[in-house]
Amino acid sequence: MESDQEDEVPNVNFVPSLLFVKRGVAKANPEKVTLTPAELARIINDTRDDLEDEGGEDMDTSDDEENEESRARLANRAQQSVGAASSRGAEDEYGFEQYEQESGEPVVRLSSVAVVDPAENIQDDDDSEAEDEVIKPTDNLILVGHVQNDSASMEVYIFNDEEGSLYVHHDFLLPSPPLCIEWLSFDPGSDKSGNLCAIGCMDPVITLWDLDIQDSLEPICKLGSKGSRKKNKPKIGHSDAVLDLSWNRHLEHILASGSVDQSVILWDMEDGSPHTTIRKFEEKVQTLSFHPTKAEALLVGSCDGKVKVFDCRATNDDSSSYKTWDLGGEIERVCWSRHNENHFVASTNQGRIHYVDIRNDHPLWSKEVHEKEITGLVLSSKVKGMLSTASSDGTLKVWDFDDQDARLVYKKNPKIGVIQCLDECPENPFTLAMGGDLKTKNFCVVNLLDNDVLTNVFKSRFDQNYTQTASEGDLQIEPPTEAMEDASIDDDDDGEDSED
Repeated sequence: MESDQEDEVPNVNFVPSLLFVKRGVAKANPEKVTLTPAELARIINDTRDDLEDEGGEDMDTSDDEENEESRARLANRAQQSVGAASSRGAEDEYGFEQYEQESGEPVVRLSSVAVVDPAENIQDDDDSEAEDEVIKPTDNLILVGHVQNDSASMEVYIFNDEEGSLYVHHDFLLPSPPLCIEWLSFDPGSDKSGNLCAIGCMDPVITLWDLDIQDSLEPICKLGSKGSRKKNKPKIGHSDAVLDLSWNRHLEHILASGSVDQSVILWDMEDGSPHTTIRKFEEKVQTLSFHPTKAEALLVGSCDGKVKVFDCRATNDDSSSYKTWDLGGEIERVCWSRHNENHFVASTNQGRIHYVDIRNDHPLWSKEVHEKEITGLVLSSKVKGMLSTASSDGTLKVWDFDDQDARLVYKKNPKIGVIQCLDECPENPFTLAMGGDLKTKNFCVVNLLDNDVLTNVFKSRFDQNYTQTASEGDLQIEPPTEAMEDASIDDDDDGEDSED
């Protein structure tokens, strides 16, 4: 009987989020870190304290066992990264005794808590393994969030379109399932551009990781804090899971986040604080996107069926700072058009897409395109009129659209189960990556040009050099109509949510 029960335990293995990174931004030889025993001990102790803070006084025995297992996994991962456990005594395997003699606040920059040894970047392995360690200028990174059983990580894949190669280069262990990933070149605390990603998880705290550093056990910095009654630390930022992130490419220190707590926060990454909090959504904020050419325009979709465009320059009293469209259902994804800056597309859990001109009160058109919720949405940045959708019904579809309608050109079942996420290669819009929940295969990259029909329709429209400029249109956020609901944009110094 006992073995039958074990067989019934589900084997969780899925990809909840992924993101392509453009070529040429990663270091050829990412640095590897070697932690000192004291720093390794600090990381493990901090993890233990966090788990104790989360558990509180109401934690039962099963929670204790899970926390012990989590600490054991972290310790095992740390031991593998450092490779120096044998140099310490059995009574103090992780250097806790030495750590307890030290004091001081945790630092933010990883470079200050680890010894970076460039000499260890490429080991004395065979030539093929050494070559795989080098990231070429023609390589894309694909950041893949991965959940397997009780372990969560982000795997950094190397993808080379010309060579047809795809493999995991390195990964990061995460505290909880990664729900969203955003790439950014803004490096807090540095005057140089970086190669970083922000990750939103089931935890309310956003973590920033340096993609040019391998084997990191902790992020370079965190946005927000869950607070601690034990340490008398206030809560900062979100109070629930972070569902989406968007980096402002024109104001590079600004990162927007949307959460289950029904709010959007604009973070100032220069000091790690919430600059502005947008409240009064009726449901969780599931998707958001900064405009590609207008720094002030933020597109937000929530599970109350509404999509809003905010002018982030507005003050609290400026009621004309947003416009709302009630599209019904729950908004799954939103995406700005790169070919007409007044247009965006939104998808819902009802399998519908809505194509909207923000100068109009109603969508230009709406269409049911999937049987279930649309979890992936890509408006091609380099091929005008090409729209890709992916759904939990397990299918990928590509559409030829204009201001009147969308026509199905291509349909594929990639056989990765329920599709969770979709993204487009920045340099090649015909290359798409998808994540799903099939235990035996949950991640794939497809080349749309393998289909002759799709090639005939779209290949002639491919403009490798297309870049939308701010002068191509006049984006305007009209004052709200009477039917629109009130929303508030609050400037919070401490980032704490007020209770209604």
